[in-house]
Amino acid sequence: MKLRKEFDSIGSINVPNDKYWGASTQRSNKFFNIGKILVNISIIKSIAIIKRSAAIVHAKDKLIDGKISKAIIKASDEVIKGKLDENFPLKVWQTGSGTQTNMNVNEVIANRAIEILGGKKGTKKLPLENLHTLFCSRYRVWFWFEISYFFK
Repeated sequence: MKLRKEFDSIGSINVPNDKYWGASTQRSNKFFNIGKILVNISIIKSIAIIKRSAAIVHAKDKLIDGKISKAIIKASDEVIKGKLDENFPLKVWQTGSGTQTNMNVNEVIANRAIEILGGKKGTKKLPLENLHTLFCSRYRVWFWFEISYFFK
């Protein structure tokens, strides 16, 4: 398996090169690999809807560059359509706040958006998962569940 180095505030970690997730997801997958139940994909799609919607609003308000916003929207659409489902490996047993799941979605959308813009995943070029993609949602776990109802 080919690996790439991803970096975050803790340091570097090897991530499978064929996956769009980054350092935060890799660490969570390593240290919270508890049980067999994955986060339901309807929750993932719900988070992507929120990020997509926020990217539209922030572009209209000129808080995010239009090209970056369009790439985030396109990457979010791919998540919503299920094209990137294999990039969400986290188990439901986490720290309790949903932060790891939110970061998993941020990393996947950001890395896919980097590719859409002509870059290489894992390079931390724009958009950044902790700036642009996270900025595209101030998450609330209860809202994810409300939206996920429509995927049932």
